[in-house]
Amino acid sequence: MKPLLFAGLVLASLLAAPLHAAPAATAPSVDPHAGETPAQRDKRMRWWREARFGMFIHWGLYAQLGGTWGGRQTGGAGEWIMHDLKIPVADYDAQARQFDPEQFRADEWVRVARDAGMKYIVMTAKHHEGFAMFHTGTDGYNISDATPFRRDPIAEMAAACRKQGLKFGVYYSQAQDWHHPGGAAYGGHWDNAQDGDLHEYVRTIAAPQVRELLTKYHPAVLWWDTPVEMSPLDIRELTAAFPQDPGMIANNRLGNGVPGDTETPEQFIPATGYPGRDWETCMTINDTWGYKSFDTNFKSGPTLIRNLIDIASKGGNYLLNVGPDGRGVIPAGEVERLREMGAWMKVNHEAIYGTSASPFKHLPFDGRVTRKGDTLYLHVFAWPDSGLTLPGLATPARDAKALATGQRLTAGRAGDGSLTISKPDKIDPVATVVALRLAGPPVVEPAAIAPQSDGSYQLTAEDADVHGGTAKLESSGGGSDIGYWTDAKDTVSWTLSVPAARAGEYRATLEYACEPGSEGSTLALQVDDGNSGVTGTVAKTAGWGDYQTAALGGALTLPAGAHVLRVVPTAKPGLAVMNLRRITLIPIAGSR
Repeated sequence: MKPLLFAGLVLASLLAAPLHAAPAATAPSVDPHAGETPAQRDKRMRWWREARFGMFIHWGLYAQLGGTWGGRQTGGAGEWIMHDLKIPVADYDAQARQFDPEQFRADEWVRVARDAGMKYIVMTAKHHEGFAMFHTGTDGYNISDATPFRRDPIAEMAAACRKQGLKFGVYYSQAQDWHHPGGAAYGGHWDNAQDGDLHEYVRTIAAPQVRELLTKYHPAVLWWDTPVEMSPLDIRELTAAFPQDPGMIANNRLGNGVPGDTETPEQFIPATGYPGRDWETCMTINDTWGYKSFDTNFKSGPTLIRNLIDIASKGGNYLLNVGPDGRGVIPAGEVERLREMGAWMKVNHEAIYGTSASPFKHLPFDGRVTRKGDTLYLHVFAWPDSGLTLPGLATPARDAKALATGQRLTAGRAGDGSLTISKPDKIDPVATVVALRLAGPPVVEPAAIAPQSDGSYQLTAEDADVHGGTAKLESSGGGSDIGYWTDAKDTVSWTLSVPAARAGEYRATLEYACEPGSEGSTLALQVDDGNSGVTGTVAKTAGWGDYQTAALGGALTLPAGAHVLRVVPTAKPGLAVMNLRRITLIPIAGSR
């Protein structure tokens, strides 16, 4: 793993297409589940969707180095030290003769995960360094044959997971391999010993090792990574063994347009999740995947707990990484955070396991909501001084309780129809969970946007409804926008509430960004799916992150009442329509 580097994908770019978004015509017919019905897929994915929380483990020869080589500390991730410091193959290989992690205890690692509330583990079977952490018959470059340790950690972890009731999966770097001739390397090779043919490497090393992993260990998950230079032929070689494990779940990083089963946002939580797709945020506890002795920048326990809640509230899983050291010990700072998570999960796990995404677009309190059947779980990060309310929930409440203590709470209705819930005696400073049982499935009425005090409407990306397959809400340090808008059939809309006193004509401005070369898209604003007379052409800005404000031509009329305003692209000559941050409607004086 290394953020932002696989197959030229730059996740920080506001319009970078995900790996699986290559044109369907380039995707080989290697999907073992191509004929799967929705019911069959639901059955196969059920355990994973119910789990919500798993452990990622990055462990290899790099752990022994701890981020330092020849007195130099790597500035990158620990597992990329061979690449980033351009260590010669022979010098790096020699580290295997000293690798003897005698303190490794599979049962202890699995217990740490189980006590944290995790339901599955994914461990690196082979990372980009090319060193196999299992016994393989392909060659001797593996922990069982090349080290004094002589054991098979993958076999031991698989057995420990079975013993303690967790699912076990493996990570496998299918393309990048900095040891074996022909293996790919991001940015190119630095040692003649790495030169060779990629397909020959896949045929003789990667594909046989994948077959070994599937037939010997039967992983529940196969986690691909960095499909640099993968061809359709390579992918056919790699997936030939898939029928051996028809229930296995594979991610979306195989390459060449193969969609896989899960989306894999790395080191971030998508603003709205991935509606209609299974997804899993993988994230480090500190700033590295593989062990670095000097990286003690651990996220706090409360931050990690709230991350888990946030991800579950958007319908995703949290795959949280640990990087054991060269002795086989998970760093104490990581174990301490996982214990904090476990303490919270011990009393609140019902609000995480088996839940689905929140039915609310916005909440009037600092927190999140998860759902399980007819029960809503309100995760309140800070109890509001004015009391806890839920506007827009039309379904009657049966009862409410504080999940951690079982205290019964009073659920009523305010004068405006909002649901109100009494405050429990005990407040959790991280997240107080209220279990709200409803009389049926939750029905949430859409919230209409009211005018500002000056009569204008501020239509932000966060408040938008996005329609289509590519455009999505994305967040960055500078704010949120509707990005990835690569299909002109996608539209964006808002529901407006127009009081009689605010009915009249409005002009519109657009806050947006558009990289040079992608400009020229034309768009129209529609009111209730009718032409409003407001149109515009997207001009270039300095880049996808350079937001400018431009006026649209024409004026639109808003009568009193509720209305849907929609942005409709009418042409898209470039890569994408734009990154849309905001539309402002400004009343025209004297039009009422």
